[in-house]
Amino acid sequence: MLVLAVVIILSVGLGSRGLSPAQVWRGLVDHASPLFGVVHEMRLPRTLLGLLAGAALGLAGAIMQALTRNPLADPGLLGINAGASAAVASSAAFLGVATFAGYVWFALLGAAGVTAGVYAIGGGRTATPARLALAGAALNAALYSYVSAVMLLNAASLERMRFWTVGSLAGADMGTVVRVLPFVAAGGVLALACARPLNALALGDDAARALGARPATVRAAVIIAVTLLCGAATAACGPIIFVGLLVPHLVRPFTGPDLRWLLPYCAVLSPALLLGADVLARILGSPGELQVGTVTAVLGGPLFLTLVIRKRAVRG
Repeated sequence: MLVLAVVIILSVGLGSRGLSPAQVWRGLVDHASPLFGVVHEMRLPRTLLGLLAGAALGLAGAIMQALTRNPLADPGLLGINAGASAAVASSAAFLGVATFAGYVWFALLGAAGVTAGVYAIGGGRTATPARLALAGAALNAALYSYVSAVMLLNAASLERMRFWTVGSLAGADMGTVVRVLPFVAAGGVLALACARPLNALALGDDAARALGARPATVRAAVIIAVTLLCGAATAACGPIIFVGLLVPHLVRPFTGPDLRWLLPYCAVLSPALLLGADVLARILGSPGELQVGTVTAVLGGPLFLTLVIRKRAVRG
């Protein structure tokens, strides 16, 4: 929580004009301050959207890894973000949709379709981590190729979506934050409610039934939660990878495998990671800025490789 608080202050304070913590506070509470408009119209919506999107991606990654028993499960790597992106790109290119209120329903539909598709292609109840990873990689590649083709063939959609496709918080406004909040809240509550039954499901379907869980119902609830979380985050910010994959691995040394502890920690650390990447994007791209999706991709790979190497060293 302390790390998250520090990152929030940095996110509101850093930009084309740096603000001290005292200036940030005056901009938040003093209507007469010349910084009030800067903080409330630009910095605060961006920070709040980063909080919501980060929490959504972290929770989605954690429950996906638990459901599939695959440590590589991630909304980005398994193609779920790509499904939402493909649906949004299609709606923008062929239907002229240009607002979050329109994007979100297509994003939810695309995320739901790919989530169900990856699980079915991977073998359903008999799915193995390898089969799920292969199915997700194949769908991910195909869908992103489709998105690229749609954007290249439609100059208007290319101009409108070229920053969105790499993942960005730059276009955030309070209206988008208000619209995305119900989807993330519903998905988050459902994900947290699945913690105990997912713990039981880790022992196998028969043991889960003996403990009172219903495997089919749990799987359906997880798919709905992932759809709400990933669809809303992707519609608002574009596809952002590695957050959902990396954070559960960072959290497990502190919480262990118990999802009743793991999920709340992910909900706190994921937005800290995403907002931290956004702050770094502003610093590295000064006087302009990089897109946060680019920074998470560049940083996520080496960090994840470091975790894998350390785990192998511990096992050795």
